[in-house]
Amino acid sequence: MPGFAPSTNGLHFANDFAAQPLFRLGVGRASLPIGNAADGLCGGMVFAARDLFQYRLPPPPDRTPPPRGTSLFRYLLGRLFASFNLPTGPLRYWLWQILPAGDRFGLHGVAWRTIRGHWPRIRAELDSGRPSPLGVVRTRSVNPLDVGRNHQVLAYGYDLDETTDALTIRVYDPNHPDDDDCLLLLSVADPTRATPIGYLAGELPVRGFFRTRYRPKDPSAIAGPT
Repeated sequence: MPGFAPSTNGLHFANDFAAQPLFRLGVGRASLPIGNAADGLCGGMVFAARDLFQYRLPPPPDRTPPPRGTSLFRYLLGRLFASFNLPTGPLRYWLWQILPAGDRFGLHGVAWRTIRGHWPRIRAELDSGRPSPLGVVRTRSVNPLDVGRNHQVLAYGYDLDETTDALTIRVYDPNHPDDDDCLLLLSVADPTRATPIGYLAGELPVRGFFRTRYRPKDPSAIAGPT
């Protein structure tokens, strides 16, 4: 996509936050800590990068994750919750965790839902010049608590070989700041079968991905100097 590169338009710090509550819920005179930033704010970082690109603003110059209480942390936290698309968003991750990779007994698996269900929408968004936030399913589990093991990235370009059906999607991954070489690699030839998806070494295997519902927010308060 012309104009977008993680090294230029992504946040320059890693999704590696210190252990701290995402927020505190007041209960009388006490406060109850909710969540843990150490589990990551990837969805908030993806939405923030998308916001900044939408508004043609540079990312903040920060090279280390912001601590709780700063305006940048609060912005990322708000966008993290937006990326969950409550209440249906977590249910989709959980459903895809349960589903088999390929079609089985008349039920579409993760491969079909990725390639036939969501790739056309992602492609249309990219073809229109807009980066596309993706929910990345990385676990096979019936345990809803494992939803947190999944991930979010921002697709900003692709190459599709019409002869071999080999698809390469370029993504901004908050776990890998300033890395312009993060790629999702797969074949779209037969979505009814289990389809391996190549990704970065050291990351959990990718089972599938879907387009995340996104609504822009003005990021002027966190933008870097122009």
